[in-house]
Amino acid sequence: MPRRQIVFETGRYYHIYNRGHNRQAIFFNRDNYIHFLRLINKYLIETNSADIIAYCLMPNHYHLLVYLRADHFSKSMQRLSVSYVKAFNKSYQRVGTLFQRRFQAILVDRDEYLFQLTRYIHLNPVKAKLVDKAEDWEFSSYREYVDLRPGSLPKCEEVRSHFNSANNYRRFVERSIQTASIQHLMFDE
Repeated sequence: MPRRQIVFETGRYYHIYNRGHNRQAIFFNRDNYIHFLRLINKYLIETNSADIIAYCLMPNHYHLLVYLRADHFSKSMQRLSVSYVKAFNKSYQRVGTLFQRRFQAILVDRDEYLFQLTRYIHLNPVKAKLVDKAEDWEFSSYREYVDLRPGSLPKCEEVRSHFNSANNYRRFVERSIQTASIQHLMFDE
């Protein structure tokens, strides 16, 4: 497999994403989502590889907005993915790959991009018509952002402080996705 073209730098934000092979589901039930979130905690947070700024797990893909803390981030992501695939395959008596390719990464190099990306991530389930409102999707960090759920996984303080309150962030997200300047961020679901 060719080397990744992006060079990870500590102290920078990255949009990390991946999807199922042939766009197939990577999460079949609530336990799958919960297990993946636990692995994020184990391999990224507990190893001090990255802070999770925002996340959304969808049936056939995931999005993570991370702030890199250590040079071993890529190795930690690899361990997370391998651990999840092994557990998934064992649980469903299957073999082979689960993800389409290695995880993808985009450098988030501007504050405005960072804020728009959190909105994009949190609106993914609405865009996919899985729920009517972002707060109805259990497997994203949106509920923490708008004070509907206490949580320790996402570190949303920096983004939320830009909006001065959870309600202001909610209003920002609830604006029509068509008005957002994030068309170039769209992940091909």
